[in-house]
Amino acid sequence: MKYTSFLFFIFTTIGAQFSFAQDDVIAPKYSNEFLAIGIGADALGLANSVVAQTGNVNSGYWNPAGLVKCDKWLEVGLMHSEYFAGIAKYDYLGLSHSLDDKSTVGFSAIRFAVDDIPNTTQLIDNNGNIDYDRITTFTAADYAFLFSYARQIEKIPGLNVGGSFKVIHRKVGDFAKSWGFGLDAGAQYELKSGWKFGAMARDVTSTFNAWVFTLDQETQEVFIKTGNEIPENGLELTLPRIILAGYKKFDFGNSGLYASSEIDLDFTTDGRRNTLLQSNLISIDPHMGIAVGFKNYVVVRTGISNIQYVKNFDDTRNLNIQPNLGIGLNLKNFYLDYAFTDIGDASVALYSHVISLRIKLNKPQPQTTED
Repeated sequence: MKYTSFLFFIFTTIGAQFSFAQDDVIAPKYSNEFLAIGIGADALGLANSVVAQTGNVNSGYWNPAGLVKCDKWLEVGLMHSEYFAGIAKYDYLGLSHSLDDKSTVGFSAIRFAVDDIPNTTQLIDNNGNIDYDRITTFTAADYAFLFSYARQIEKIPGLNVGGSFKVIHRKVGDFAKSWGFGLDAGAQYELKSGWKFGAMARDVTSTFNAWVFTLDQETQEVFIKTGNEIPENGLELTLPRIILAGYKKFDFGNSGLYASSEIDLDFTTDGRRNTLLQSNLISIDPHMGIAVGFKNYVVVRTGISNIQYVKNFDDTRNLNIQPNLGIGLNLKNFYLDYAFTDIGDASVALYSHVISLRIKLNKPQPQTTED
């Protein structure tokens, strides 16, 4: 069952990519959706509800304005997760460097890929015989590279702003590839009362992906014989997504215990989606996370997301909610986080155990030699 679900996902995704290029310019729904999965087990344990509170190396992805809170010379973030029972792999590397007490730069690299996919287009030889030696393999991979900058606005206390320039590269074996460019922009504002608010605009100018297809003559003949259209080069647009968030932390006296909560609202502009609130123009997807911790040593996280109505075979509808869980440990400047993001098999991915690391490094001090 897990392989059937996964193969359906892969072939519909690749088929959708091929069909996108039939027009000169098209803005498909769920374009570059691999960038909506999320990074960092700390954020995933909170159901991706971190736009207002994020303040570490992972902020380059969630809200670049949060990079201002990275106070170390260098911070490194790493994550690995697997989907569809380990068939699809998601990897992340993040770096941030504090320029001064008011500005920070960051870099993020993301890879989401399925390796060793069988290519059976040449399975049958010219004589009509099945020859398994003609089966080859290929990789379908999506890459994203984000270059971020954040700054504290001195004239408005509590306000931080930031932006990310991102480069997208997507490749489906030797059949198709694309390069794309886009911009993200974010802001965070903290009140004296402790309330924090965040705003994030993904693909604020729309992200452009230019697809190029390089099918050899034999593959084109297979497409024609099987009733498929030959894809043509084209331009794919990813429309803006706006995220608004609010966050509050509550301390329990001087015990060191605290609790925090954040609610995020994702506004998508690519048409009607199966979200809790939807229309033909804008769909709104709410999600929230709650954390309980002791000082800066340990924290337990939970959250809910993917709140949507699912239609059954008898035309009835059930409300579906995906709960998440996570835990984080901090040993000085070393952070280890874990998240379990598919409790009760609520999402398409059969399981998602996520582990991420963050390391903070001070600036190396020059060695002095004694005469």
